Amino acid sequence: MVAGAGAVGSAVAYALARGGWDVVVVDPSSTGGTASRVAAGMLAPAFEALFDETSAEQFGLLTAARDRWPALARALGLPLSRDGAMAVGTPAEVEAWSARLGALGARRQRLGPGEAAQLAPGVRSGAVFSPEDWRLEPAAALTALRSGAEALGARFVVDRVAGFADGRVELAGGEALVAGTLVLATAAAQSLAELAPELAQLTPVKGHILRAAAPWPSGPVLRGRDAYLCRTPGGLVLGATMEPGLGDEAVDPSVVAGLIARGERLATGLAELTWKASTGIRAATPDGLPMVGASVTPGVIMAVGARRNGWLLAPMIAETVVEVAQGAAPPALFDPGRFRA
Repeated sequence: MVAGAGAVGSAVAYALARGGWDVVVVDPSSTGGTASRVAAGMLAPAFEALFDETSAEQFGLLTAARDRWPALARALGLPLSRDGAMAVGTPAEVEAWSARLGALGARRQRLGPGEAAQLAPGVRSGAVFSPEDWRLEPAAALTALRSGAEALGARFVVDRVAGFADGRVELAGGEALVAGTLVLATAAAQSLAELAPELAQLTPVKGHILRAAAPWPSGPVLRGRDAYLCRTPGGLVLGATMEPGLGDEAVDPSVVAGLIARGERLATGLAELTWKASTGIRAATPDGLPMVGASVTPGVIMAVGARRNGWLLAPMIAETVVEVAQGAAPPALFDPGRFRA
């Protein structure tokens, strides 16, 4: 049984079903994965390593995770956008960013203001471009993963896991299902901390993300230190805040206004658009890397804490869960045991 039908839970369900397991996925939402569904779908090893301090030393790991996606996307019939991304800033910032990307081993190219504007109308500054970063459409990816898992025999149930003992999973709705293994692919899920004490290590991280139905040619994602702007067939996506410790899903107008103001540094005209705000709750571990591996509770496998890289890491986490289910040890970087001391 897999608890959670977001990016990670759905990828885990598909991988397990493909490996021959009988799989039941439990999620309180009929569409699954609230945070994963509202996300931008970034597969962005280069600029996450550049701008996110927690990911600064993980470019190699994040790139290896991204490289799991092409084979999975082909199997699911899911398109990937490989338009790359570019960080927009002052000449000094662009020079520093380019040097840092080079030190990480990422491919990159410096662009003058005219070259940047050709790739992304509305950009007024120079930029550094990298083809390393890709995107997917989250709603389409969730649908494809669920359809793929169901085609292999997996079943999805709208409910919530309330307990697990003696090979039986208790659901909040009163049903009890037989399951030899329970995979936790939830968000912070502190309500299950008695079942899996490792969950106490997780911190909820609220995020605001905005969407506007605006005609704009597709192209590279625009990046800055504290905002990104994606151009998609359905319009623009502006994101995303990181608000550690907050677990509510209420939209804060002041946070929305600040995000729009930061977006204006990337491209002009954003303040005039009509934006629809959404929020999602991620979960983060103390070191920013997920916990993937056996819990101290027999029969429970952890697959939590991917923080802001749930979509990027999902296939790698799913692959690790399958290996752990077969009796292998997880990579040390992911092992939940690293926090037990």
